[in-house]
Amino acid sequence: MLYWLAELSDGGDFFNLFRYITMRAGGAFFTALIFGFIFGRPLIDMLRRRQGKGQPIRDDGPESHFAKAGTPTMGGLLILTALLTSTLLWARLDNGYVWLVLFVTFAYGAIGFADDFAKVSKANTKGVSSKIRLILGLVIAVIAGIWASWLHPEALTNQLALPVFKDVLINMSFAFVPFAVIVIVGSANAVNLTDGLDGLAIMPVMIAAGTLGVIAYVVGRVDYTEYLGLHYVPGTGEILIFTSALIGGGLGFLWYNAPPAAVFMGDTGSLALGGALGAIAVATKHEIVLAIVGGLFVVEALSVIIQVLYFKRTGKRVFLMAPIHHHYEKKGWAESTIVIRFWIISLVLALIGLATLKLR
Repeated sequence: MLYWLAELSDGGDFFNLFRYITMRAGGAFFTALIFGFIFGRPLIDMLRRRQGKGQPIRDDGPESHFAKAGTPTMGGLLILTALLTSTLLWARLDNGYVWLVLFVTFAYGAIGFADDFAKVSKANTKGVSSKIRLILGLVIAVIAGIWASWLHPEALTNQLALPVFKDVLINMSFAFVPFAVIVIVGSANAVNLTDGLDGLAIMPVMIAAGTLGVIAYVVGRVDYTEYLGLHYVPGTGEILIFTSALIGGGLGFLWYNAPPAAVFMGDTGSLALGGALGAIAVATKHEIVLAIVGGLFVVEALSVIIQVLYFKRTGKRVFLMAPIHHHYEKKGWAESTIVIRFWIISLVLALIGLATLKLR
């Protein structure tokens, strides 16, 4: 919205600053951060009053989690409201990629909100039916895949770009949309599975978002893409505004989610943020790089898949408990140790993902 102030500029005054994506990205970050600090405590107090017993705790979970009983959930509302406010304020609202990512984020956020509400109101860990969640998630992802295909330049439509290999494109034709669906749905659910310890999911999400934001900015500039040998996707630079707002809102949330958490993100936040990462990867033609940058989420999801398949076949478990962060809890690792080590892994993977921009 503030971008249109640049139209008042003659090129030599203050308003001209609003033309620059990097300047608006900084504004989006601080707007979301301040929003989180101002409204975080009132929101938590409201959630505590309305939810009573807070998020239900699994009976078969680690014993240390029983001490968290009474902690309110749906803290993702803080991130999403800060993200929406900041993005609408600082981004160009005539940019299709911004609306694509916002659509996926808040559509998945609505599914997560319904699931959290069902859990709290019923006072048990069973929320919305998994089948309904999956169907709704698939519908959203299909719309996003078609939308992204329509937004992409003709030379990149329905194409899969490979990292490291310069100028290599694989024509997926009608398979592109199903592929985009797998990326978005998989990302949303992988982040959802990772959100099991205080602060565990939000920092890797911010790291991944920051990385994808840089990628979006780079592939949205023809000069950078020519120098690095990347595929130019005009318009994606505005996604940096969204990711900056996400990081600001995420830090505002982490202020209250740091151990011991005053509020949980809930499915409201984890599904929304995971879907956002998937949508950004599809928009920027960096779906495979997402698997590197978000490698922690991939491992968390795979640990659940492996556990379920192996147990059904043999009646035995590979891990003491899945997702894998619970395995380490069962082994006696302190929660803070798991969280910080997983943060470090996320940062290393993000740097590897960024390196693919130069390795050609």
